[in-house]
Amino acid sequence: MINTVADFLCGYPLFILLIGGGFFLFFYSGMVSLRHLPTALRVMRDKQSRDSGNQISSVQALASVVAATVGMGNIAGVAIALVMGGPGAIFWMWVSALVGMSTKFHEGVLTTKYKMRNPDGTPGGGTMHIIDRGLGRQWHWLAVTFAVAGMFGTLCIMNANQLTEAIVTSLTTPEWIDASPTLGAIASTTGWSNMSALRLIIGLSIAAVVTLVVIGGVKRIAKVATWLVPFMVGLYFLSVLYIVLTHIQEVPGVFRSIFAEAFNLRAGWGALAGIAIIGARRAALVNDAGVGTATIMHGASTNTDPAREGLIAMLGPGIDSGLVCTLTALAILLCGDIQAAEGIKGLEVAMGAFGNAIPAGEYLLMAIVLCFALSSMFSYSFYGRRCAAYLFGEKRARAYTWFFIATMVVFAVIPLGVAVGFCDLFYALMAFPTMVTLLLLRRQVKSEIAMLGSKKEKFSTF
Repeated sequence: MINTVADFLCGYPLFILLIGGGFFLFFYSGMVSLRHLPTALRVMRDKQSRDSGNQISSVQALASVVAATVGMGNIAGVAIALVMGGPGAIFWMWVSALVGMSTKFHEGVLTTKYKMRNPDGTPGGGTMHIIDRGLGRQWHWLAVTFAVAGMFGTLCIMNANQLTEAIVTSLTTPEWIDASPTLGAIASTTGWSNMSALRLIIGLSIAAVVTLVVIGGVKRIAKVATWLVPFMVGLYFLSVLYIVLTHIQEVPGVFRSIFAEAFNLRAGWGALAGIAIIGARRAALVNDAGVGTATIMHGASTNTDPAREGLIAMLGPGIDSGLVCTLTALAILLCGDIQAAEGIKGLEVAMGAFGNAIPAGEYLLMAIVLCFALSSMFSYSFYGRRCAAYLFGEKRARAYTWFFIATMVVFAVIPLGVAVGFCDLFYALMAFPTMVTLLLLRRQVKSEIAMLGSKKEKFSTF
């Protein structure tokens, strides 16, 4: 029943709301993500955007959001779109990135405009507060819907399971697993198989690493993200740069194929599949545009200027859906074999491309995937805790952090099964309140856009 409901909500309803609503906001805002992109880049370099005092800055909030959104979807999801739709699908991912940037701008503006103060005096925001303070108490039920969905939707169901699966398949062999005395001892004690014992060890290890970060709260999460995001994206960029330089003569042909196949029938269906997988049902886990998780992190920044936060927030989809997805596509199109892939292959295709291009490239990609997955878990814990605090208060929300950590071990061991249905269902239940709120409050965002012209001179001083 859960899978049936999730399949329905995450099909055309979610696609129309996220993509259709995103296009409407893009044009209604006067294509803000195109016209004000240079301003956003200047604002990111502004000292005011980096100063945080005792809290987190706008740039740290952006790094934390990107840490959550840049994950295995940027690698496996792109490979799936290429296998299904060919190179032309990448063009439509660029289009969806521009649309997502506009949606994120609206999220950043509104969460700053309607942020509140937590009991300890720190700033707090999120879709639930935008609804209560912007739409009024008669919409409180919608805020509660978002908070309940956010509390469960941001559990690392897929992240923990997929990361464990990737580690098992990349770094071990069935023979080693069967012969390991340590795994045999655990298996005999628990009555499990050696494979389940290995997944338990990996799950406990992941939980231990995440615990060291998330127990420190949003400030520690932001500090780790500020260091980890440039490192992991930079390492990925250098890896793909090596692939590009060693295949430089083939690069023009790759870009020609992207544009040439962008509008043919195969690329059109592939683009639709890519957006449906990455944009509607899976790229809700890629850039989160319209899902509402970014409103929670940007609402926690010290910035009080809605336009400034909106400009910073809209850079997120440009980094993950624009830059990182493009890097993945280049690597696969230059060194992978999307024609020979049978069925829908994701991480396997990407790892094959890196292995063909770089000595031990599959292990390098595995290290990058590890960083991507862990960074997502750090920020997700904060999202869920803020939703729990909204529903039950700050004191009771502390228990949520330990619940979040414990579920990572559980999801690392069990098969995905209905857990995927839960994850998709809760993400859809987050997206519907968020997009409805953005559409209803769009005029307030447009008034902030109208004032951007007078603020450009102030933003250019840094």
